[in-house]
Amino acid sequence: MDSPTATSSAPSFPTPARRDEAPAVEVQGVNHFYGQGELRKQVLFDNQLRLYPGEIVIMTGPSGSGKTTLLTLIGALRTVQEGGLKVRGEELRGRTSAELVEVRKGIGFIFQAHNLFGSLTAYQNVRMSLELNRFPSAEIHDRAVKILTRLGLDKRIYYKPQQLSGGQRQRVAIARALSSSPKLILADEPTAALDKQSGRDVVNLLQEIAQAEKSTILLVTHDNRILDVADRIVNMVDGRIISDVVVGETAEKCEFLRNCSLFAEITPSTLAEIADRTARETRAAGEEIVRQGDPGDKFYVIRRGSVEVEQESKGQKRIVATLKTGDFFGEAALIKEQPRNATVRALEELELYSLGKEDFKQVQDQSATFTEQLRKVLFVRQ
Repeated sequence: MDSPTATSSAPSFPTPARRDEAPAVEVQGVNHFYGQGELRKQVLFDNQLRLYPGEIVIMTGPSGSGKTTLLTLIGALRTVQEGGLKVRGEELRGRTSAELVEVRKGIGFIFQAHNLFGSLTAYQNVRMSLELNRFPSAEIHDRAVKILTRLGLDKRIYYKPQQLSGGQRQRVAIARALSSSPKLILADEPTAALDKQSGRDVVNLLQEIAQAEKSTILLVTHDNRILDVADRIVNMVDGRIISDVVVGETAEKCEFLRNCSLFAEITPSTLAEIADRTARETRAAGEEIVRQGDPGDKFYVIRRGSVEVEQESKGQKRIVATLKTGDFFGEAALIKEQPRNATVRALEELELYSLGKEDFKQVQDQSATFTEQLRKVLFVRQ
């Protein structure tokens, strides 16, 4: 029975609302390849993306999906091979190495590797960045001290990297990237080495900069703790951006799904991907959501309300279960590729999250944990 107990090609997705201002970053049909000749392999496929001033966008997806490659193309760290890529109105394709260096000067980079100068103190690392960006001498000291203090390093300003912990070195690297208030900030797992409070301090600072300076911030991350600061979540799978959604609803879905037994052990990146793929549906009291004998085309999680599960055998009908908020149904027909083995009917006004058959299979393929949890559910329900 379909859950009678508690607990290909890229799909199209809605384009974010149009903005009156010009995009800070515009990616149009970008493809990218590694290697030469017979070893040449395509890693990015026809990607489209616009980022606007003052916007924080999170990019998520499985490891090896192309997120960092796209990030480094936007940051002018790689040469654009195919397609168009504009940063603050400047087309990067066809630019010389010297011209790309100039573009990079206006970008704040935060990478997992700290890339700090070991012979310089935290203060000197940040100061050097300000000097390279030609800040007035009178401002440099105050800006460096202020940003390091803001990130909780006021007692370690004059420490060298080898005297700092991994998390402290990461905060120095973040301070260096943000010290000049760049209009574009690119970050690859900026909170990965940080504890909960330090990570929160960093994302709060990013949020302040986005609002005060109208800076555009693109974060590649698997950290589910920071979804709440983003305006949008972009999800990339196998070199393709497959969704681009407003984060408010995605964060709400993630928070809800995380509290459901089936999703409790799912990684943050997979959870965000599932949230991106789910649709919200409403049903009236008495309405049939699935009917026994019909083909299985969706998996459902109950967002609000309750349903009854009815089975018919030899002309006799009986209610075998009542499901409520947080319960799920519909997985058996999708996994076994058999007709629905029960009718599920709304007992009251109902809100559901639904996942289509193809999306359900893709999530299964990409998440061994999700598949294992489903196997356990099916075993219990035999």
